[in-house]
Order: sequence, then C-alpha cells, then structure tokens
Amino acid sequence: MDNFSPEIPASQFDPSALRNYQLDEAFDEMFAGASAFRPHYQPLLDHFAGLPPQEIQRRKQAADLSFLNQGITFTVYGREEGTERIFPYDLLPRIITRDGWSTVERGLTQRITALNLFLKDIYTDGRILADGIVPRELVYSCPQFRRHMIGLQVPRNVYIAICGTDLIRLENGDFVVLEDNLRVPSGVSYMLTNRRVMKRIFPQLFRHYNVRPIEQYTQMLLGTLRSLSPEGRPEPNIVLLSPGVFNSAYFEHAYLARQMGIELVEGRDLMVHDNVCYMRNTSGLSRVDVIYRRVDDDFIDPLSFRPDSCLGVAGLFNCYRAGNVTLANAFGTGVADDKALYAFVPDIIRYYLSEEPILKNVETYLCMRDKEREYVLANLDKLVVKAVGESGGYGMLIGPQSTAKERELFADKIKANPRNYIAQPTISFSRAPCLIGDTLEPRHVDLRPYVLYGDKVTIVPGGLTRVALKQGSLVVNSSQGGGSKDTWVLSE
Repeated sequence: MDNFSPEIPASQFDPSALRNYQLDEAFDEMFAGASAFRPHYQPLLDHFAGLPPQEIQRRKQAADLSFLNQGITFTVYGREEGTERIFPYDLLPRIITRDGWSTVERGLTQRITALNLFLKDIYTDGRILADGIVPRELVYSCPQFRRHMIGLQVPRNVYIAICGTDLIRLENGDFVVLEDNLRVPSGVSYMLTNRRVMKRIFPQLFRHYNVRPIEQYTQMLLGTLRSLSPEGRPEPNIVLLSPGVFNSAYFEHAYLARQMGIELVEGRDLMVHDNVCYMRNTSGLSRVDVIYRRVDDDFIDPLSFRPDSCLGVAGLFNCYRAGNVTLANAFGTGVADDKALYAFVPDIIRYYLSEEPILKNVETYLCMRDKEREYVLANLDKLVVKAVGESGGYGMLIGPQSTAKERELFADKIKANPRNYIAQPTISFSRAPCLIGDTLEPRHVDLRPYVLYGDKVTIVPGGLTRVALKQGSLVVNSSQGGGSKDTWVLSE
C-alpha cells in the first residue's frame, strides 16, 4: 500500500505540525483512519496545540537535562566514538485503552504461568518431552539448559519471578508476543524514570488523563522477592547482584536497589561458607537469603559454571541447591526464552493449562527443520532472521533492508548451524507519533511490560515503549538507534 497523508480532523492542532505524517498499512496508534484521531489521543494533541514551538523545545531540553543529571545512560559496545549515551526519549506518551490493556494483562498472566510449569516439568518429570509436544533435542541442545537443575526443588516452584515480554501490535491492532525475556530482563528503570520526568514536565496532562500508576513497581518487586525467601527466614536479607559499573545496565541495578532499600553488591562482596551465603560489610558478615541477580548463569559461580568468571560467587550454586538462598530468576530459566523454543509456547500453554493462547505468537520458521530451512534460505530477502541466543538487536538480518552480501553471509551461517537460527515474516508493526524537530512523525514501537510472579502474578499497568527513532527502521533497541517513551494505560 502506498503511503498517504492523513486529512487533519477538526482540532486546535496546527496542521503544519503533521505535514510529514505519513500513514501506511501499519496500525497507527493515533489515527483510526485518514480523517479521524483515536478519541484517547485527541486531548493530548489539543494540549500540545496550546504550547508554542519554543515551549515544546524547552520542555524537551528539560527532559534531556533531567536524564543527564540522573545519569540515565546505556552502553553501546563496539563503538570507537564512545560507549555511554543518554537514553533517547520522546515527549509524546504512548496511550493504551483500558480494554486493550486488559487483554495484554490476561495474556501475560497465562504465559508466565505456563512457562513456569514448563520449566518445572523439564527439570523434573519431563512429561512434555515424553509426550512429544516439545522436541527433546531442542531443549537439551539449548546452551541455557542446566543439567545441574535436574531434580532440584525450587522455592515455591517459581523459576521465573521477573519477566519482560516484548509485544508488538499487528496491522489489525492485536497485540502479539515477539519474544520472552526471562533471564535478566532489563529496562524497567527507564519505564519508571520516563514516568517521573513526564509528570514533572507535563503535570496538566496527568490531571486531564486518568493514567494508571506504575510507581509501585519497586515495592511490588520487593514483595515478590520476599515471598520467595527460604523456609524459616521470615525477615529475609535481600540483595541485588550486579556485574559492576562497566555493565550496560548498571544505572538500573543501582536505581532498583536504592528504590527497594536493599544492598547493591558485586560477586566480591559475597562469600559462601558451609553452604550459606554471606555479605561482607564493615561490621563483619551478614547472611543473605534472597539474591535478585543481574548476572547470567555462566558467570555466577566459577565452581559450577565458567571457571574463568570473576563476576560471581564461588559455591553459590551448592548454597542454592541446599535451599539456603533463593535466586531470582532461578538457574536454567534461559531455556524458556530461547528463540527456537518460543515457537512452541502456544502448545505449552495448551498442554499445561488446557487453554488457547490469549496473546498469539508471530509465525516462526525453525531452521533446524529441513523444509523450513529451505524456505528461509529461498526467502531471505523477505524474512527477519534471528540468532536464538542473541539480544539487543544483534545477530539479526532484516531481509527487505539487507544487501545481497549480507544475505549470502547469513545463508552460510544458517547452513553451518541451523539450530542457532529462526526466521519470521517482516511485520510492519504499529507506529506511534513522535516529536521529530518541530513536527510529529510516526515511528515503529514495541512494548515491554514487566511481569512479577511470587505468591501471585502482578503486572504494572504499562511498560517500556521502545521506539525505532530512525525513519523506516524496525529496530527499537537503544544499541541500534532506538529510544523510549512513557506508556499510559487509561483507567477508563
């Protein structure tokens, strides 16, 4: 479908600000059609209409300065010009209706429940593997499958306590799951600081809109961690384990620890003695009961995993196995966010819950299957190819935007290691209005809501909306030129 400019409906908004706004086949968050704003966006546009261009720019600069003063940065690896960047932020919030959010909330609750049951099963009875619902070789060949976990009792049977699931919106407006992030999901600090900055810069908008709050997330997270404490530890000592200041998400680690009122530690701050974990401090040693870890399995215990790791704690896995400390998330959860296993999540939901998935998957081709691999190799110019263990927009080929040389290179990689690649159709997912200079222009967005699973499943209303700020780009990752915006879920 060719691009076309919308006809501006009756509004106070200056039509010239939308002179570069082009609609296409993608779902538009603001326009219901060529001549109609979606009703929940009308007050937002009218509010911006009452602000002179210089005032909008002043507020944009105030937001940037706020992020700078708070040290809200991310790290781009492999760039010679410097790695630390201020996280790009768009002033216009993304607005989701109550009904739209209700579907998302129910779908995410269903999904995390089924994935927890799946992880318990594959590390104990293996029923789903014996019944052939999920191929045994797919699970056992996953680098994140931990044989150490077989037969181990996990506190409350909760493997996934914290999850960040990436959603996109199709052309018909339906939300679908793009991928699950179960190991060390990041970005929640950006969600929280986006909201705080937005409330300070546009207080009148918040008075007009009935936006559901998200500020309670850190206390909900703290409550979830407390609920997973070992038996006999009613007042658990909880710490956040970080790889350290050179990690790309260190700002988030420090922010969450401060907001929860818990200690931020590195591996060198902890020790294990007689299968009990202790934290070193100025007064001596204090026992640690729950660890919210932001360190991958491979690096967390040099005695059980990578012996060359300096980030972890020697003996921590034995302490965990003895039931003396809880880790969130549990060891071995990464097998459930393998991008190849993602294709089986709808079947996993049906198997354990006897329900149809509320949130559908994107159609996925597994290159480990001969026929699907042949199709992928013949259609690389039309598909998105992903390495199953990569994140952050790395290890990916976007076929329609690729060169012949890039496709040839990926074809060789797929043939050499089919298990490591999946492919999906190139989806023109939804676009939301962004402030680009002095005009509003549509940019592709996704959504990462954050799900907590302890005594119950809790989800803050909203999440991190990531934006592909480069015109025409489908890659929203900050490391690839993306940014973020505040996400408003309406109460009515």
